[in-house]
Amino acid sequence: MENVLNIDTLIVFLSALAAAASFVAVVIPLMNRSEKKERVRSVIEKKKKALFDQTKEQAGKAYKADEKGMSASQSVAASFKVRQLLGDRVDQVKMQMQQAGYRNPNAPIKYMIARVVIPVILVLFTMLIFSKAEKEVSGAVVLLVILGAAGLGYMLPRILLKNQIVKRAQDINLAFPDALDMMLICVQGGIGLEQTVNRIAEEISENSPILAEELGILSAEMAMLNDRRKALQDFARRVGSGAAKSFATALIQAEQYGTSVSQAMRVMSDELRDQRMAMAEQKAASLPPKLTVPMILFFLPVLFVIILVPAVMQAMDNLK
Repeated sequence: MENVLNIDTLIVFLSALAAAASFVAVVIPLMNRSEKKERVRSVIEKKKKALFDQTKEQAGKAYKADEKGMSASQSVAASFKVRQLLGDRVDQVKMQMQQAGYRNPNAPIKYMIARVVIPVILVLFTMLIFSKAEKEVSGAVVLLVILGAAGLGYMLPRILLKNQIVKRAQDINLAFPDALDMMLICVQGGIGLEQTVNRIAEEISENSPILAEELGILSAEMAMLNDRRKALQDFARRVGSGAAKSFATALIQAEQYGTSVSQAMRVMSDELRDQRMAMAEQKAASLPPKLTVPMILFFLPVLFVIILVPAVMQAMDNLK
């Protein structure tokens, strides 16, 4: 009787455990999906608030400038002088930070500080290691290692930033054709371009959060800014991928020449899919040369051993 009760209890416990696991397996993806959509919505709201505050601040500055008697030409000349003092390097680093996904205004400054501080840290660490070494090292070797450490520390932030930009561009190029197909359906259904971009940003947040955030920022800029062309140009410059540039160029040309937006999206979607297929074919074609060296080093020696060793052993037995 006790064994029967134990078996029944075990079955009930396992059934409850399986039901809980099934519930968790179903609910967690839904929760993650809702979290990603909420994240996209929060990005859109933050961008709208930032654009609203920026517009309000610019209006306040213009009002103060009018009170002080500063003309528009003097204001432009002052901003041009500031740009000359700072140089174009700041804008280039800021654009690279945006392409890598770092939207903090202090990110370019931190990046430039890191390119100065990291070499110093690596050089000091290298000197500490050489000072603690038991054997004496020649001065030429020490100088060479220190220069190498300084060069590595200077190039490391740039290498990491480039890798992040390339990864984001690959993710966006991979998901952009599907997003364009959904945009095409929305546009053909009579939905406006701003609402279409906002809707697609929420729909693709589960598959491509990076593209969803960028499209969310684009929808916020298109809703808050009067110049749609500037919003598209900022989107292409901020994303930096070929798909985003083609998307912005096609929509700008469609608006400029009065052509159909849906037709431009359809053509662009086909072109991006062809490009993705061409890249896949290129990777497949480059695979045999890449496999040649591993096959020579690892596969052929083992094959020779398997084929020749039994024959050699048999010949040795016959000779004996």
